[in-house]
Amino acid sequence: MSAEQHAPESMTGYIKHHLAHLQVNQDAGIFWTVHLDSVLFKLALALLFVFFFLRLSRRATSGVPGKLQCALEMVVEFVDGVVKETFHGHSKLIGPLAISIFGLVFLMNFMDMIPVDWLPWAAQHAGVPYLRVVPTADPNTTFGMAITVFLLIQWVGLTHKGVGKFFGEFLTAPFHAEGGLMKVAMAPFNLLLRLIEEAVRPLSLALRLFGNMYAGELIFILIAVMTLGAGLNELMTWIMGPVQFVSGFIWTVFHILVITLQAFIFMMLTIVYLSMAAEHH
Repeated sequence: MSAEQHAPESMTGYIKHHLAHLQVNQDAGIFWTVHLDSVLFKLALALLFVFFFLRLSRRATSGVPGKLQCALEMVVEFVDGVVKETFHGHSKLIGPLAISIFGLVFLMNFMDMIPVDWLPWAAQHAGVPYLRVVPTADPNTTFGMAITVFLLIQWVGLTHKGVGKFFGEFLTAPFHAEGGLMKVAMAPFNLLLRLIEEAVRPLSLALRLFGNMYAGELIFILIAVMTLGAGLNELMTWIMGPVQFVSGFIWTVFHILVITLQAFIFMMLTIVYLSMAAEHH
């Protein structure tokens, strides 16, 4: 967890360096700036996830399973049970979608377990000035996933209810009214509440995941600066070194729970939102 000598000497410079993205088109305006490191790590982890599952599925046996197959089967059965209990519609997409979301988000979160200096140090020696390795600590990643879930919610609602009933609920729920005049009077309120509800869903998904992972990454960086600029013969190194080690160990153990829980919450909320979209009010 300690800061390396190649890093900026000041604490502020060190933190800014580790929070800076490898960007493309930064001169074209903020909106069009691409965080290349987040994109590359996300694609690499997605390919790793697919490769791992395909390889293990081809080697799966109906006899006595190996430890890895047994662990994976436990995860799949757990997610499948959650889907059956939560999603009340009929769709072959929800189960594979849930396990894909959980696996991919967990892998992206797990990148926070790598010591903060290792990959940026290797990137600097390869000529790459900045590198952030946790895609879910980038709001572009979390908002991209949340918008994809939002589009899936609309698609599930349309396929389960039809166009007429799906858009009709925008004007008739949650306040149901009897009589033509009351229905017309309540329609603007229903539409306003529905639009707010639809907007809050992707916003809550994206900000919850981003906030937790950004905070976790920042705490690891703050632990790393405890011995920044201290030589091996200085007294502060011997004082802060053990504190840094213990702090890093405790936070790493706790953060394992955080990254797993955040992957589960993102998956669970996605299933809940899709179930709500499929239900007939």
